[in-house]
Amino acid sequence: MFAKYDVIVVGAGHAGCEAAVAAANMGSKVLLATMNMNTIAQMSCNPAMGGVAKGQIVREVDALGGYSGIVTDHTMIQFRMLNRSKGPAMWSPRAQSDRMLFAQKWRMMLEAHPNIDFWQEMVTGIIVKDGRACGVHTGIGLEIESDSVVLTNGTFLNGLIHIGEKQFGGGRAGERAAKGITEQLVELGFESGRMKTGTPPRVDGRSLDWDKMETQAGDEEPAKFSYTDTPRLQKQRPCHVAYTNKAVHEVLKTGFDRSPMFNGRIRGLGPRYCPSIEDKIERFADRDRHQLFVEPEGWDTCEIYVNGFSSSLPQDVQHKALRKIEGFEHAKMFRPGYAIEYDFFPPTQLKMSLETQHVENLFFAGQINGTTGYEEAACQGMMAGINAHLKVKEKDPFVLKRSEAYIGVLIDDLVNKGTDEPYRMFTSRAEYRILLRQDNADTRLTPMIEQLGIRDENNRTEKLATKLEAVKAIEKFFKETSITPDAINGYLESKNSRPISQKQKLHSILARPHIDTKGLRTALPWVNDFLNKFEYDAIESSEVDMKYEGYIRKEQEMVDKMNRLEQVKLTDKIDYHNIISLSSEAREKLSSVQPQTIGQASRISGVSPSDISVLLVHMGR
Repeated sequence: MFAKYDVIVVGAGHAGCEAAVAAANMGSKVLLATMNMNTIAQMSCNPAMGGVAKGQIVREVDALGGYSGIVTDHTMIQFRMLNRSKGPAMWSPRAQSDRMLFAQKWRMMLEAHPNIDFWQEMVTGIIVKDGRACGVHTGIGLEIESDSVVLTNGTFLNGLIHIGEKQFGGGRAGERAAKGITEQLVELGFESGRMKTGTPPRVDGRSLDWDKMETQAGDEEPAKFSYTDTPRLQKQRPCHVAYTNKAVHEVLKTGFDRSPMFNGRIRGLGPRYCPSIEDKIERFADRDRHQLFVEPEGWDTCEIYVNGFSSSLPQDVQHKALRKIEGFEHAKMFRPGYAIEYDFFPPTQLKMSLETQHVENLFFAGQINGTTGYEEAACQGMMAGINAHLKVKEKDPFVLKRSEAYIGVLIDDLVNKGTDEPYRMFTSRAEYRILLRQDNADTRLTPMIEQLGIRDENNRTEKLATKLEAVKAIEKFFKETSITPDAINGYLESKNSRPISQKQKLHSILARPHIDTKGLRTALPWVNDFLNKFEYDAIESSEVDMKYEGYIRKEQEMVDKMNRLEQVKLTDKIDYHNIISLSSEAREKLSSVQPQTIGQASRISGVSPSDISVLLVHMGR
């Protein structure tokens, strides 16, 4: 019935979709197996893509030929660039999406790919021969052969849903859990564990009093994620902000005795940075309120996502508590929030290519590796798909460095440090944030498309060449064009910036704090006339390059230095406990692991960049 495939991808969530696309765009014949064709690329939790550090990941996925950015641009209902008040290393794009359109667009793009086939059925096991994955077993007894397998099972592996004292098997509300794979992998020598995540209740927007909430509009000039010719958002739906209060907290506390979190029924560890509402009021008992983001699920639906109110308390307690929130007095619930426990496999059992150490040609991506978030899953799926193809073709694996991409930081953290809680990406996890910006993901990564042999159907390489020429022209203009005091001092004084007394280059003016191209375009029409010839992305990248060139150069020097020191050996005679300048955690971890190189030491959980600097000084470096 089936021809042999190059790659079988199990699971069609965000990791599975990107894995299938990545392998298919490199020429592999791919089978995407899912239990339900109607939930491909389902946004199981919040209907949004991007956010702090996550937005950078989506742009990196797009720069390497992935589809998440394209799908988001076609289906977003609001766009915001977060952290604009901070430096460009912190700017992070985030889009509110139409949940139904998002899944529909993904499915349409997948079905349009000639190298991707589909099979709707539960996969119950992996075919393993001589230590190598070579296909899958299905629930009705089929054996489908392949040269490699990518597991992207999400929360479905022995998934268990909790709502108050009720619990039932499921990988997502209304969908059954996947059985068999965990048990087989444990028999093959894998270590498994349990994690937990949760989701808030969905409510009827028609029952809310929007006038009692704060309105959170999108950006006046919305940007986008993809570097391809995707449409720019012309209209937006607002989100809103509400707050819990003491009355809400008191109602929630009445259900604590029936909470699966507090009575021990949930054993898995949940995400520290996205706690449930009951966990928040328990851990932060001194706080009278917590912020909630009231987010629409799409253009035309009245279903609302109450971001920040994740809960596994009994349904009646959730409903009563919701109605104590200002604006929610008459709220009608579509469905309650719930917690879900699921199996994962500590990622220290992986190679940097995301291939498993125990079984050759078997790759893991997404929540099976202990991560949380659509974006973290998508980038792992893409990397696993690329490397599954490369392994089948007997080529070297593709591994991104920490200095090349947030994707490199994520995978390096997982494989070398592991995780005992759902891993979420933050900008603070990256040592080289000024290099890994959201605006230059294409500059960093798109040249790798041609090297890898990824089908460049959207002409990303050509568009990058055009952008780089534009950046060069803009920087040349600013560095060679002078401005007189009469022309610029009025604008400078309006920005509380020191006036100039003689001609200066525009470049030096732009380098000042609080001065930007947008303001210069308003103050100097001829600058606006010049910049109008260029795309937004080129203007943004050139501005960041010019304003922060000193910081960028310094960070690149740090990268070069660390690359040189990657092979520096550490002897096993170092007494780390006597190096007082090290943090106590670093002394403990270094003494335990006894790393062989500086590079390995830098990737040990609990050893910070400042600890590495102390080590280098200790070694006379």
